[in-house]
Amino acid sequence: MSMRLPFFKNKQTTDIINKVLDSPPEHVAIIMDGNGRWAKKRGLPRIAGHKEGINSVIKIVRSATKHNMEILTLFAFSTENWRRPTTEIDFLMKLPKEFLHIYLPELIEKNVRIDMIGDSGALPAHTKEAIQYAKEKTKDNDGLLLNFALNYGSRFEIMQAMKQVIHDIECSKLTVDTLDEAVFSEYLYTKGMSDPDLLIRTSGEQRLSNFLLWQLAYTEFWFTDVFWPDFDEKIFEQALLDYQQRKRRYGGI
Repeated sequence: MSMRLPFFKNKQTTDIINKVLDSPPEHVAIIMDGNGRWAKKRGLPRIAGHKEGINSVIKIVRSATKHNMEILTLFAFSTENWRRPTTEIDFLMKLPKEFLHIYLPELIEKNVRIDMIGDSGALPAHTKEAIQYAKEKTKDNDGLLLNFALNYGSRFEIMQAMKQVIHDIECSKLTVDTLDEAVFSEYLYTKGMSDPDLLIRTSGEQRLSNFLLWQLAYTEFWFTDVFWPDFDEKIFEQALLDYQQRKRRYGGI
């Protein structure tokens, strides 16, 4: 459930809220959902919703950098999304290039580093080239890691990791006795990244949709009915504030 920010009656209350938001979760993952329904509600084609969603991406990136967040992972295209109409897929595959063409200079200025998780093999050449160019241009930045999940499916990721683990055991690079959760995590796309502290999903849906199943084991969930194109900094900060008020016990008391 989402929550409303309290009405700020005085500067002291506002300062308290700002202090809370200045200590955000290190890693936030977002399932950006509802673009098509946003467009349909306005009598527009689905691609209009995807295009409008770009504006929400940059708003949330700006907010994440303002609050000194370490990692922002955005679920941009799943392995299941290939089932959509070809015209919609073609449009979605052009969005990374369009987004980076407009905003890469700003991202570089804000010390943002670009990365991607997922199976890049099936992506069109122009999509891969745009991502690779951005990764190269931002590789030395040490601020926010903006992590796009493209052609990503968690079950596929885990299966590929298991195959590599079996291969390494057979090649004596790894033993069964030394295999534990930490070692297995090094075989995932998210190698070297902390697990998400907070998962946000927009549009009212309350499911994971094959997203980061391993990594979300102890993540806090936050859902909102707002469609992704309408998701802005204020709603994002509502989620951050709600997260700050939760107690994470990891199975303890």
